[in-house]
Amino acid sequence: MKRKVTKAIFPVAGLGTRFLPATKSIPKEILTLVDRPLIQYAIDEARAAGIKEFIFVTSRGKSALEDYFDDAPELERALRKKNKTDLLDTLQTTNMDSGAIAYVRQNRALGLGHAVWCARKLVANEPFAVILTDDVIAAEKPCLEQMMEAYAETGGNVVAAMEVPHEKTSSYGVLDVSEDMGSMVKVKGMVEKPKAEDAPSNLAVIGRYILTPNIMRNLNKMKQGAGGEIQLTDAIAEEISAGNPVYGYRFRGQRYDCGSKAGFLQATVAFGLAREDLRDEFSEYLGDLMAMRTAAE
Repeated sequence: MKRKVTKAIFPVAGLGTRFLPATKSIPKEILTLVDRPLIQYAIDEARAAGIKEFIFVTSRGKSALEDYFDDAPELERALRKKNKTDLLDTLQTTNMDSGAIAYVRQNRALGLGHAVWCARKLVANEPFAVILTDDVIAAEKPCLEQMMEAYAETGGNVVAAMEVPHEKTSSYGVLDVSEDMGSMVKVKGMVEKPKAEDAPSNLAVIGRYILTPNIMRNLNKMKQGAGGEIQLTDAIAEEISAGNPVYGYRFRGQRYDCGSKAGFLQATVAFGLAREDLRDEFSEYLGDLMAMRTAAE
């Protein structure tokens, strides 16, 4: 019997060096995409998928993340006094019930696998999800919810996957596919950041996972992988070697790499144009900007 997934791990211990100097004092996950921080998009996606317990793997300097999900009584009172009910409703979506969020520290930056392993005692012997906040996915049905539906059919381990250009496979974990069933593929191997000529496919793992408790046991071995780090990909690949099922899920939606400046800007434009309250003014500005650039050339 497949157990329902109600816990999600959010590895948020990274320093965000690609966004310095902003991230000198602000956690990368608090950077705003239009008017919501990256972490809010991840939390909203998890909630839509039925997640009830949220586990943050943090590090020194991330206290603003904890404050973000806390109640803000003075601000709420001020909004109530001014009868700004819409803003009050928006604010309350950021509040989390007492006990719904747990925080654990990753004291040393030893890789994504190590960050996930840090939450082992909170996950215990249950399946769990992992969401990487850098990957923001615009989709009619949230990506993790799509994956939960697939997991309900297959069980095992399910990773989000998308095709990438062959020359970019060295930036991803890449799947070696044994059976392609359309939206789902059965996986016979995984390679972390292979050279283009060594990549078994161009189907790359994106930052959404549904994993069995065996993954934590594999991570317990603390095996170093690519870059000398403990790789989550390697722990998942061990499941394949042990004969346990691993599937890739081709999600429906557009993924933005908000861990890069270019990806963050692309997401800002896309999400801005998707907003009814911003679309007309913003698209007019972008049109004027492109016209000026064309004229200058």
